[in-house]
Amino acid sequence: MKIKFLFALLFGSLISAYAQNPGSITGKVVDSKTKESLPYVSIVVKNGDQVVTGGITEDNGLFTIKNLELKKYTVEVQFMGYITHKENITFGDAARFIDMGIIQLAESNTVLEEVEIVKEVSTIEQKLDRKVITVGRDLTTAGGTAAEIMNNIPSVNVDQDGNISLRGNQNVRVLLDGRPTNISPAQLLKQIPSTSIKKIELITNPSAKYNPEGMSGIINIILNKNTNDGFNGNLSSGITFGKVPKFNNSLDMNYRMGKVNFFATTGSNFGKNYNWGKVERNTPDVNSLQDIDVVNDNENYFGKFGLDFYLDDKNTISAYVNLNNFSADTNINIGIDYAGSDSEDTTQESVFDSGNHNNTYNLAYKHKFDKDGHTLDFEGNLNETKGSQAGIYDIVTGNVPSNYIDRVEDNRTNTTLNLDYVNPLSEKSTLELGAESRIIRSDNDYNTTNTLITNPVSDYTYDMDIYSAYATFGQKFEKIGYQVGARFESYKVQAKSNSGGVAFDDDYITVYPSAYLTYNLNQKNMFQVSYTRRVDRPSLEQTKPIREFSTPLITSLGNPELEPQFTNSVELNYTKVFEKGSSITAGIFYRLINDEISRVLYPDETTENPNDQIMTFDNYNNNKSYGFEVSANYKVAKWMDIQPAIDFSSISQKGAVSQSQPDGSYEFVIRQIDANAFNARLNANFRVNKRLSFILFGFYRGPVNGVQNNSKEMYKVDSGVSYNLLDNQLTFNLRFNDMFKTMRYAFDSQYPFPQSGEFRWESHTAYFSLNYRFGGGKNRAMQRKYRDNNTKQSGGGMF
Repeated sequence: MKIKFLFALLFGSLISAYAQNPGSITGKVVDSKTKESLPYVSIVVKNGDQVVTGGITEDNGLFTIKNLELKKYTVEVQFMGYITHKENITFGDAARFIDMGIIQLAESNTVLEEVEIVKEVSTIEQKLDRKVITVGRDLTTAGGTAAEIMNNIPSVNVDQDGNISLRGNQNVRVLLDGRPTNISPAQLLKQIPSTSIKKIELITNPSAKYNPEGMSGIINIILNKNTNDGFNGNLSSGITFGKVPKFNNSLDMNYRMGKVNFFATTGSNFGKNYNWGKVERNTPDVNSLQDIDVVNDNENYFGKFGLDFYLDDKNTISAYVNLNNFSADTNINIGIDYAGSDSEDTTQESVFDSGNHNNTYNLAYKHKFDKDGHTLDFEGNLNETKGSQAGIYDIVTGNVPSNYIDRVEDNRTNTTLNLDYVNPLSEKSTLELGAESRIIRSDNDYNTTNTLITNPVSDYTYDMDIYSAYATFGQKFEKIGYQVGARFESYKVQAKSNSGGVAFDDDYITVYPSAYLTYNLNQKNMFQVSYTRRVDRPSLEQTKPIREFSTPLITSLGNPELEPQFTNSVELNYTKVFEKGSSITAGIFYRLINDEISRVLYPDETTENPNDQIMTFDNYNNNKSYGFEVSANYKVAKWMDIQPAIDFSSISQKGAVSQSQPDGSYEFVIRQIDANAFNARLNANFRVNKRLSFILFGFYRGPVNGVQNNSKEMYKVDSGVSYNLLDNQLTFNLRFNDMFKTMRYAFDSQYPFPQSGEFRWESHTAYFSLNYRFGGGKNRAMQRKYRDNNTKQSGGGMF
């Protein structure tokens, strides 16, 4: 009944209608000196002192505001660093359409006393093809790493191991500054200091302009980069109090003089993290208890350095490098106690020494033609990763000790060249063309002293060559806009192992179409429907037939013959804007999934112990998924605002699992289930005055049934306080996470035999941070929106 009630509320919002008003105004905003168009200028329409409506200028400086009653208004044109332009207009029966012409904004002579590098308050903005979360200095995003703040974001979940999911699905592509990296998402989120993040973009149904990987969409993490005149900076430092203190720091700086802008972001986080849990098995023949304790001593240093060189008003060269150095010492202690069975008790102590160097080198060139919005971009990107791990295993079974060492060397490169061309054919239509080449090389070396392993020395390579081209075309009319596009891609993969021959070879050409349709009922009500086709390709970890990890009972291996899974996705979204800045967004989606990749667990027949199991991946038949999400930003009073969000997803899953038989043997069975996931979040902000504010955050994740395991519900409550000093240049944050110590991951399963478990981590913590901003420059006309954000923001930019 609850789900039906939520769907009724959603569809009730989608079919609501509002009266239309006939008046409209248009115009264009430019810099009074350079005569260049100014994007993102605020247009505010007032009736006396009351704000009636408003908008912002597009990339070409144009704006249109419709559905105004026929009366007198004051129009204010506002932009940071410029003098506000005010103009009175009067509508009448003979003057329903008013063209304000070219509005020239003059720079303010007043030098700003402070520089806003990041916003004070985190905001969520719904755009045509994405949801943009601007990471402020408030308590909503207070945390040591990106992994710690992700669970505060609607539709995103991060589990105890750092695995990220979007709308209940882990097949999501994570980008850094709009580019892929060779680091796994779980590791990447742990390495990025939260204070180095500027924005997080959730692109649930990307257009043909974007690479098609990621079944549930794209999460793009945009790092801080400043382009203000002069020397400016932002210093952040934080400490997390758990079992032991953990530290994170970051420093963002830039120096801009004339045609050159230098920028840098550095950060670090280090400290010990504790995880612990247990797994119980209760069967007539075996009663066992596994106790697991994990201690990670992590140390990470991160840096981004670059420059922009403005050759002239139409040509810009940019370059930057990301440097990331990660090391960790991990201790895992596992004790298995068998009660009332013939099996002997076992203990395993494992020590892992891991290191990872991940570097990205980026060079870009941008050319602006005479026509506004007519651009050509070229970008070259090289990402290199070198990782190593040495694992020492000490095992005692009964009174018999054994030990061995596993060593892994992992080297990967990802070279990307892409060309993007945007041509606004008219004020209402835009053509986008592009081409891309990606060359990915991966080499994984493994050796072990374990005498039970068939291939103690292994070399596995996994190489991909991807060449693609895309085209999109869109038009925008008075109330309706559309965009259609297609991406043509040639994909070739080849995997080899030292056992000889080709382990796996695949080569195909695919088309990925996309289509968007928008309908603006008026300025405050927007509908959007979209269709895309996407792919989730098997990764190196999923395909390499080399042991990924091992416990006394489970060995994890890859499957080199995994096929890609393809997804056709349809979405319907609605955005409603209320007075005083409040808004609500709602959406429903439906997906068809072909050849889904999923985990499979079955007994290990190569050993004599009937409790040993193999964990790997396999493709299954076609599945479907559907769901909805609703989020809002509501200003209850001047001193209080709330951001509630709920999301629900259901996916039909089919998989092969092994099931124990009465005679002690195991048999494969096909299970098909509907995995329903429900999440709810609530942020509540309370402002006592300009300096002091408080926050409450609540989170709930419902139980989810799976093919292998059934996970139980999770929930927590956070609170915090923030205080500003020195004209908001210095901010102190204090946040209490999981106040009542309720967070856990618990599960039960019947496959391959009845078992249950529970895992916990340091969720019950206190986080304290300070943020100090310095510098006196002001941000001039934002002529290079795309490059300032270090990502391609369009994908239908005319909308």
